[in-house]
Amino acid sequence: MLLLEELEKKLKKDKLHIHWYPGHIAKAERALKEKLNLVDVVIEVLDARIPISSSYNDIKKLLGDKPRLLLLNKSDLVDKEELKRWVKILAEETSCPVLSVDTKSFKCVPQIEKIVQKLSEPRIQAIMAKGLLRRPARVVVVGLPNVGKSSIINKLTKSSKTKVGAKAGVTRQQQWVRINPNIDLLDTPGIIPMKQDDQMKAKKLAFVNSVSENAYSVELVAKELLDLVSQNEKYAQIFKDYYGVENLTVEDIAIKRNWLRNSAEPDTERCAGYIMKDFRDGKIGKFILDCYE
Repeated sequence: MLLLEELEKKLKKDKLHIHWYPGHIAKAERALKEKLNLVDVVIEVLDARIPISSSYNDIKKLLGDKPRLLLLNKSDLVDKEELKRWVKILAEETSCPVLSVDTKSFKCVPQIEKIVQKLSEPRIQAIMAKGLLRRPARVVVVGLPNVGKSSIINKLTKSSKTKVGAKAGVTRQQQWVRINPNIDLLDTPGIIPMKQDDQMKAKKLAFVNSVSENAYSVELVAKELLDLVSQNEKYAQIFKDYYGVENLTVEDIAIKRNWLRNSAEPDTERCAGYIMKDFRDGKIGKFILDCYE
């Protein structure tokens, strides 16, 4: 494991590399598996801006045969027509129901409830076949950091504050909320560990703020973002128009915005911070950074 000082030196190099600690990954996996053992249905939240990069490669292995509903969150930050194509692509690739959601409006609660109940029915029927009484479906919301899991839980539980307490074999910290008479929701999200060997995926997670800024240089991430959008003529022009530059570089944007140091050199560090904030807030435009091959 790298010492903090060694990691900081590594991140100051020109080449960006996102690093995660194996110990943290193992701990997150154990915590997630505990939650998954309690439920009938899993709601996996993805970031609509990176629908592939915000997914977990080993999700089928992790979930086993549990049914899954995919939510493409932050859909207000992407192009609607592109989003429709991605919903269709993911549904075909995963054989799971897929919905696009925006937690600012979040009008899809009834639809989510209907799908969860449908997905849980085989499990409920199997329980009843053993002579047990019918019970509500049990569901958990999972996903990588900062994809909007907690916001979705808050929206789902807004109309119902009824805590139904701990279930048998569940630690007292695990609390459930009754969404409706047929669904109980675990009120804490399951965090999928960022076990990624693919550095391009890791960079895209950094672009959307799903990686702690302690793990990378913001300036290098901003440069990588500009390099990536430069490969898409349409996206590159949107960035150029927004910042009023001909060349899509951190230096040119800093000069155009008059973000200069005392020596009149472009303040690239400050500029990088604004670029990332503008992108994450959707001020520059609506983008999907993954490509489907």
